[in-house]
Amino acid sequence: MTAVLPTRPERPVGGRLIDQFEYGLDAPICLTWELTYACNLACVHCLSSSGRRDPRELSTAEAEGVIDELQRMQVFYVNVGGGEPTVRPDFWHLLDYAIGHDVGVKFSTNGIKLTKARAEQLARTDYVDVQISLDGATAEVNDAVRGTGSFATATRALANLAEAGMKDTKVSVVVTRENAGQLDAFKALTDSYGAQLRLTRFRPSGRGADVWDQLHPTMAQQKDLYQWLLANGENVLTGDSFFHLSAFGEALPGLNLCGAGRVVCLIDPVGDVYACPFAIHEEFLAGNVRSPGGFQRVWQTSELFADLRSPQTGGACTKCAHFDACRGGCMAAKFFTGLPLDGPDPECVQGYGETALAARDASTVTPRSHLDHSHTGPVRGQPTMLGMPGIPVKICDESPLAGADLR
Repeated sequence: MTAVLPTRPERPVGGRLIDQFEYGLDAPICLTWELTYACNLACVHCLSSSGRRDPRELSTAEAEGVIDELQRMQVFYVNVGGGEPTVRPDFWHLLDYAIGHDVGVKFSTNGIKLTKARAEQLARTDYVDVQISLDGATAEVNDAVRGTGSFATATRALANLAEAGMKDTKVSVVVTRENAGQLDAFKALTDSYGAQLRLTRFRPSGRGADVWDQLHPTMAQQKDLYQWLLANGENVLTGDSFFHLSAFGEALPGLNLCGAGRVVCLIDPVGDVYACPFAIHEEFLAGNVRSPGGFQRVWQTSELFADLRSPQTGGACTKCAHFDACRGGCMAAKFFTGLPLDGPDPECVQGYGETALAARDASTVTPRSHLDHSHTGPVRGQPTMLGMPGIPVKICDESPLAGADLR
């Protein structure tokens, strides 16, 4: 059983679970693991700027070693993504290896590899959860973000999983300005496949920074989303993604806490460990699993994580009557819009974020990730294709679209 770190005398005794979690755990409850940056799509809001494979990505043996560590640390499960995780030739082996070592797997995919045979295999496998990514309840809305043919690919995968009897399939939706009015349609589509809807927040990370101004939901849409989640929250998952909306009034289900470096983190394809899946930037880099002591040492001794687990002041937000509800919002959303981490969320529903954005110095340059694996050639608008790419002349420029696969 994952336990709270025992070496912090300032930790409160008893009280709310959220107050305990703020001081961190001796192992993450779960973590996100991007297995590869390779992807057959080029979604405009991709938080990891995926597309081309990084030739330095962890080998099969190294990935197995990480899984062995997670088993020893008693991590409950990993959220596997990318890029498109199924583009890795050893993906299915690593899936079986993790499950065989008591680490459950939840993986996100655009469905490109989920043939009828793979769907049947997954339906026979315990401790695996599949999330199909969709960003529109119709092909028109979805494909504008994810690429031509991606809606058909995703719904074909959903049909294959449903036909195979796969239980608890998820449909994962990033809520944007373009699809925020389709919540009921998303729910109906998901229900039609016997699946469950999962909504996540759009962050200005990776390529998402380029389109955040155009795609992040308006204040009116946020209010509608909040009311919709209150009405449907028992049947819709959010992964604690919208805790900033709790400042509207009634708290949404979940911890309503930024868990970065406390209960969650990210391992990227080359083994770098970041505090948050939405904050792939040097400022949030805690270490690398290839270093002595591996992942466990990074998680338990990183100075960055120790700082995040220290009591946070909350800055100006502590003066707000809604601070206990929203905790100042999302660290990544603030960072990548150039706002101070102890200031308001850029989408603060009380309007303080808009004020803070307007008050930024005109010369402010918003931070950008130091990594960009985006395709260098035309990809968006191309039909998705099945099959695996051949060995490229320059492996770091691999485009899985040329025979294709797939966060």
